[in-house]
Amino acid sequence: MKQLNIFDPFKKFFNTFLFLFTGVIGVSSQDIVQQANEAYTKGEFTQAIDLYQQAVEEYGLSADACYNIGNCYYRINKIAPSILYYERALLLSPGDEDIRFNLEIAKLKTVDKIEPVGEFFLVDRYNAVLNLCNTNRWSEIAFVCFILFIGSLVLFFFTRKLFIKKLGFYSGLVLLTLVILTNVFAYNQKKKFIDRKTAIVFAATVNIKSSPDNSGTDLFILHEGAKVKIKNQLGNWKEIETADGNVGWIKSEDIEII
Repeated sequence: MKQLNIFDPFKKFFNTFLFLFTGVIGVSSQDIVQQANEAYTKGEFTQAIDLYQQAVEEYGLSADACYNIGNCYYRINKIAPSILYYERALLLSPGDEDIRFNLEIAKLKTVDKIEPVGEFFLVDRYNAVLNLCNTNRWSEIAFVCFILFIGSLVLFFFTRKLFIKKLGFYSGLVLLTLVILTNVFAYNQKKKFIDRKTAIVFAATVNIKSSPDNSGTDLFILHEGAKVKIKNQLGNWKEIETADGNVGWIKSEDIEII
């Protein structure tokens, strides 16, 4: 269990401002989190879920909130919701090893052991670096690199010593490259969070159809907790693809978007 930080910087400032005048908002928010933590500690996981979700509804989503909710669902043996919230936590904090570890533990309880299709090794390396940080952290790194880049330009243009000029020039090239890369990483992480194309199967067992209707041919079976990629939608049906490349149609009500 992690301590839940329910405030982003703006909300924290805003609620602190209100607290100075009302003495209510800040205390009530922390009370909810404290009650949820106490319920979790006592083993009252269903109550803890309700309290964590109440905090999320009132103060916004966070990685810690999703992680704690995922832990609660796992402890009451509801695997699909636990995987769903671990995946959401990972979207918000892709570099968190605790989240990734618990997600892998939860996946061990799923029926479907789907082996993903291997990607080109450079794509794997890129994704590994991309997932070291979330959007905000990549943006912060980009900003710091940009400030250092400006400093390198100052060294290059306003110093007379050849060694320092060279240092400013080459460090500027490196920092400019880092500025570009970190901005690309920040953009791609934000895109992943906004344009969600993956989902978790919530039905205990579901037949994946060849077409978006009940009369379609049964292609294969998926079970609770399986992760799928959404390719298309038609009415109440979604075309999905599994990690091993199998494609078919499933009812929207049988999956939950991450």
